[in-house]
Amino acid sequence: MPISLDVLEKIVRDAGSIAMRYFKNLDSMGVIKKSPRDLVTDADVEVEAYLKEALTKAYPQYGFWGEESGQSDDQTSRWIVDPIDGTHSFAKGQYFWSISVALEIDGDLVAGSVYAPALDDLYLAAKGQGASKNGKAISVSAEKSLADSMIATGFACLRSYLQENNLQRFCRIAQETTGQRRFGSAAMDLCLVADGQVDAFWEQELNLYDVAAGALIAKEAGGTVTDFKGKEGVFPKQILVTNGGIFDQILPLM
Repeated sequence: MPISLDVLEKIVRDAGSIAMRYFKNLDSMGVIKKSPRDLVTDADVEVEAYLKEALTKAYPQYGFWGEESGQSDDQTSRWIVDPIDGTHSFAKGQYFWSISVALEIDGDLVAGSVYAPALDDLYLAAKGQGASKNGKAISVSAEKSLADSMIATGFACLRSYLQENNLQRFCRIAQETTGQRRFGSAAMDLCLVADGQVDAFWEQELNLYDVAAGALIAKEAGGTVTDFKGKEGVFPKQILVTNGGIFDQILPLM
């Protein structure tokens, strides 16, 4: 294992403490628009700055890619970071937002953590070592019927004004399932599949920092991670994560 998961957990929890200071005082927090529908807050910037400093100090051999600060010179092996996934939820005082940190070495995701500070739920995974939530091993649900499934999705495509959007796909799948959710943080959505709370999640037009850690956690918990055609791997522009039991039923609806 190239890193210590205990060290990663401490760093991510400390980042969560920074985020929570802002979350408890949203009225005084600075918010700007990166685009007409995309926000960045003071919390995003400070949390990412802390993560970059702490991760680089602990593991100087790895590069860094953060949503807000961009990529370091060396991207062969790197930390992939979304300081606050679900910034809109965060800024509205909702609880479903998270900090996502993944380690990728030579194109292979080897470790990841997703932390939801407002819920105090911390997910961890290392390649080949399984996944955990708050220190306890987790696994995907045993659901085998799409009709009885709870599914989740998101609409980054609409935020980007894309004509190829998720609306028709959602309508098809919603009619075939028993429950639908839109939580607002893709990183959290993936962990909810890993934890068995949701049976499948899909979205399109995301970025790798949105899904890298969550995808590893879901896979280590026994889930499938593919694109909309069933090709295995992490494809942020088309990501489908399932418990495995309903994969063959939901894939044709993609």
